[in-house]
Amino acid sequence: MPLLSIFVSMVFYMLFLFLFLEYSREKQQFYKWFSIIALCSFPLWFLNIDSWFRWVKTISILIPLVFFNYIRISNDGHHEKSFMRLKEKWPMWILYAILMLNIIEAMLQDASSGYYFNAACGLMLCVTIPLPTKHWRVGKNDGKNTFAEILADLPLAWCLLYVTWNAAFVYGENIAYFASSLCILLVPQIWMFFKKRVDLWLMARVYTLAVHLLIRASYDIFTPVMDSSAWFSADFLRIWGIVNFALHLAYVLYVFSKSRKKETVLKYSEKYYAYE
Repeated sequence: MPLLSIFVSMVFYMLFLFLFLEYSREKQQFYKWFSIIALCSFPLWFLNIDSWFRWVKTISILIPLVFFNYIRISNDGHHEKSFMRLKEKWPMWILYAILMLNIIEAMLQDASSGYYFNAACGLMLCVTIPLPTKHWRVGKNDGKNTFAEILADLPLAWCLLYVTWNAAFVYGENIAYFASSLCILLVPQIWMFFKKRVDLWLMARVYTLAVHLLIRASYDIFTPVMDSSAWFSADFLRIWGIVNFALHLAYVLYVFSKSRKKETVLKYSEKYYAYE
């Protein structure tokens, strides 16, 4: 397939995803009905999903998407009674577990395919996800906008490492869909930079992945217009995995070094004030 044709298709798909994010952020009826329609497409999945990984991936995103949306609805300032329990902290822990589960799914697939370096990167991403105790929340209603955004203070470095790890995973798992998958990885980055808010990355990732998996599970529109099968190189994938491993390892060492320094400062402060 001509490279120019793939590139043009990617640009149009990325534009569609960008507009989808804008509507998903602001229009409650839009994102509520999207999740319901997504589940109603279930019979079509049997015609288009052909592996255990695809089934697990699709189910583990499209079903939790309903929960994700109703957390937002319960915090929009208009549902004080019906959804009170979703205003507590435990829903953030569920979302945290879902993010980790989706990384583990890909990590296991990488390991089963022999891509051990990239699988190790998935593990390192899991252990460096900021905990929901302080870093996950629903955006406050400012009296004017009631978007009820689900926000996560994921460091920019973590988000960028996630992109290069997941891109390498898709490159090895199903190269034919690499071009289209690259779109759903790049758009959340572009969108959060456009909004100047890194805390929107998680929500952007959820919605772009959900719409992408829904399309793939319902009908394959990507192979005819964005087939990137010719891009595969085993040597390139191996080198990519090693580079990813080095970058992720450096990040893990940085995070733990920073954490230890913080603990040292706290202990010193406690000891200092104990003598006051």
